[in-house]
Amino acid sequence: MTDETVGSEAFLARRDAARRRLDDLTGGKGGTELDRKDWFQTVYREADGDPAAVPWADMKPKQALLTWLENNPGYGERALDVACGLGDNAEALAAAGYSTTAFDLADGAIDWARKRFPQTAVDYQVADLLQMPEDWNGAFDLVHECYTLQALQEPLRSNALKALAGLVKPGGQLLLITRCRPEGVAVDGPPWPLAPSEWKTFESLGFTLMEAHEYEIARKDRSIPHVRALFHKTG
Repeated sequence: MTDETVGSEAFLARRDAARRRLDDLTGGKGGTELDRKDWFQTVYREADGDPAAVPWADMKPKQALLTWLENNPGYGERALDVACGLGDNAEALAAAGYSTTAFDLADGAIDWARKRFPQTAVDYQVADLLQMPEDWNGAFDLVHECYTLQALQEPLRSNALKALAGLVKPGGQLLLITRCRPEGVAVDGPPWPLAPSEWKTFESLGFTLMEAHEYEIARKDRSIPHVRALFHKTG
């Protein structure tokens, strides 16, 4: 499977089939922490090397991240890419000058990322956001979170928000990219887009909101609202 096949008719057909199959598995529509962990592991294991079977795998960095990095390059600062999947966003952070660590819950994702980028400067690790290594607490100048929170329901989402906040060093930054929704609008996920009161929770966890860029990603039948928000950790 090559990156060039992404977006082809055959690729999209396989992805639609994978989504239907994965949604029917235990944990596919939410559930306990263990259900979701097992489900994410299953996604990568059953993909068997086909990125079409990983619903969120674009095989390229998110454009919202690339646009931000154009004006915010790194100079050796320590960055963390959360739930890195197949590694594209982590590689973009490293290419922009950040000393980058990237982790994912699924060992299959980490193995795949390492194979895709054999000469990588990224330190890829298997780790769980809700059980972070102690030496990661307050260790990073930049924490990049893209699409992880929207994959979680309560109480996992609130726990993940607190865990993310704890990874940023005082004076550091947290960059959040997520689908969003108006306050009070119900959603039938996954994913479960974040309302403003949810993604702004970092303001109650010792952060100041520096900027929030709202935008939409067009699909053939709809446009999907997103927000890219930058927070600064005070103290």
